[in-house]
Amino acid sequence: MDAIFEKPEYYRNREDSWISFDERVLSEARDKNLPLFERLKFLSITASNLDEFFMIRVASLKDMVHAGYTKKDIAGLSAQEQLDLILPRLHDLVNLQYSTYNRSLLPALKPWLEVVTKHEQMSREQAEYADSYFEENIYPVLTPMAMDSSRPFPLIRNKTLNIGALISKKGKKSDAEFATVQVPSVLPRLIELPASEKGKKCVILLEEVIERNIGKLFLNYDVVCAHPYRIMRNADLTIDEDEAADLLKEIQKQLKKRQWGEVIRLEVEEGINKQLLKILKKEFAIKGDDVFLINGPLDLTFLMKMYGLPGFENLKVQGYTPCPVPALMDETDIFAAIRKSDILLHHPYMTFDPVVDFVKTASKDPNVLAIKQTLYRVSGNSPIIAALAQAAENGKQVSVLVELKARFDEENNIVWAKMLEKAGCHVIYGLVGLKTHSKITLVVRREEDGIRRYVHLGTGNYNDSTAKLYTDCGLLTCSEAIGEDATAVFNMLSGYSEPKKWNKLSLAPLWLRDRFLRLIERETEHARKGGEGHIIAKMNSLCDKEIIAKLYEASQAGVKIELIVRGICCLKTGIPGISESISVRSIVGNFLEHARIFYFHNGGKPEYYMGSADWMPRNLDKRVEILFPVEKEELQKELWHILKIQLDDNVKAHVLQPDGSYEKIDKRGKTLLCAQDYFCEEARERTQKPLESGNHRVFIPEYHVEDEN
Repeated sequence: MDAIFEKPEYYRNREDSWISFDERVLSEARDKNLPLFERLKFLSITASNLDEFFMIRVASLKDMVHAGYTKKDIAGLSAQEQLDLILPRLHDLVNLQYSTYNRSLLPALKPWLEVVTKHEQMSREQAEYADSYFEENIYPVLTPMAMDSSRPFPLIRNKTLNIGALISKKGKKSDAEFATVQVPSVLPRLIELPASEKGKKCVILLEEVIERNIGKLFLNYDVVCAHPYRIMRNADLTIDEDEAADLLKEIQKQLKKRQWGEVIRLEVEEGINKQLLKILKKEFAIKGDDVFLINGPLDLTFLMKMYGLPGFENLKVQGYTPCPVPALMDETDIFAAIRKSDILLHHPYMTFDPVVDFVKTASKDPNVLAIKQTLYRVSGNSPIIAALAQAAENGKQVSVLVELKARFDEENNIVWAKMLEKAGCHVIYGLVGLKTHSKITLVVRREEDGIRRYVHLGTGNYNDSTAKLYTDCGLLTCSEAIGEDATAVFNMLSGYSEPKKWNKLSLAPLWLRDRFLRLIERETEHARKGGEGHIIAKMNSLCDKEIIAKLYEASQAGVKIELIVRGICCLKTGIPGISESISVRSIVGNFLEHARIFYFHNGGKPEYYMGSADWMPRNLDKRVEILFPVEKEELQKELWHILKIQLDDNVKAHVLQPDGSYEKIDKRGKTLLCAQDYFCEEARERTQKPLESGNHRVFIPEYHVEDEN
């Protein structure tokens, strides 16, 4: 790498960049042009994001500090320096969340929904109802726990909401003792009260009803004070795969530890009793910026439940139903359709059903000999899992790689793996030291002219639920070259050696990094020779130093580089003489942007690629990833169209500025273009599905902090 690109000031810290991403999501909650309940949903998403960020990223930095790890990051910061940088920003982000909730959303809700924020505000009728509800539904579930000389401080589970109290014995002047009760997650957090105005719903939070009645839990005591609190623990699993005799059992063991990791964040109600706070800080061994004083209800993810309340459809966006795939509309035989030509899938604008049908049809087709598939995250009631099990029961050879290390999906994947094994599938639990993140399905079929291999390759998971919420692309093909490569992929995953040559696919961690570097270098050489150099790359995150340095080098040579990066971006734009021809935009909209698409001009002979990998060290060096070419001219035109529409978005796009901030595009005098709305309408038009109304917006997915950890 050229020494000039080693300067840390040319790179942004990834954690700092992530905070900017959650700020962009929060900006949607603050956008008064959005329907009110959609804004509630976006605010809930920022809270969910923040929880995961603390449990994984902040926890990881703290682990580094404890271990004395001194290596600096891409921006030249030590672990402690990163914590010093991000913790004040996280406090600012939380303050902005609650300012948005208290000053913007609650007042806007008043005409539609009465939210009782404190139990003291209830009317007599409401209080009587709440007390009765407590006696009948809440009291039997609660387990109050005290702390004294015979009872140690109780174990508090990760992410649970609790109410801490100081209590003293009635009639005695003894020191107040600590007691706590967990707010039960098995009960609805939102409790509907009798409304004070006819025709208007009224709700109160579960913890407020418990707090009002907490004296009933400690009958021989006076309750001095009671305040909610919540902790976040280190949930970053450490798995020594080399020492683990059974990976499945080792992960099951580690999952139990996740609930009891080191406390890294304490949230308490603003105005909490000082003595109570002192006890909590001491018992959780936490101090300073790791304590968050909250001006409002703890854990704003309850707003997703509020979003789900019936009767507020006029305050939500119109739902979008994915449209049929044009190439399959008149075809009943999916294998015949694939034989005609490669098929490009664009979800969720096009339905995910063909991917499910591809596996389902193969499971029942007497001519199908084998099905092989990688699974990273699947839905709770996955039709693909059911089809694979059915295929094995039908006597087909079924091989499935289930990635047990898919973060926060470990338990689900263990269940699926065991079920598939019972059905007769050959299940592989991933590779030692690597996560298998590639999305590939191979169907081997006997036909009149011999054995033919059908392949699905994608940018997203085999999850029929998230396929309605995430934007992803896929390719269905029976290309002989890709089929041979697909066979080689599964032979590698199941334990065979790597083939001597590959046809079309590029794999990480073998040579995908080098492939991307060569493609960027080729554009650089075209520009240096006076030709046109042009790169368009769409991904979730960009934080690989070597890739960024190559992009800087290409920019210096005059290559036009247009990046569409939803989340983390450690590249800086507008550095004089370094990155002046690079632009970065992030689209935060109703769907979660998840596709990875890459365009290289190649001297007028463009090449298009899609894949499962972002430009991150973990994707290029520590995962099994696949990059695949899209070579059919008509499909290349489709990908160009997708990229150009996203680059023209002036409604949901945020553009990275040289100072590291993101700004929305000035729309004055411009025709508005929201890429996601455009693709929804276009999909309807292509399938001749009429629009139901003038409101073409779609519902909002959950934005994960670090997608597919």
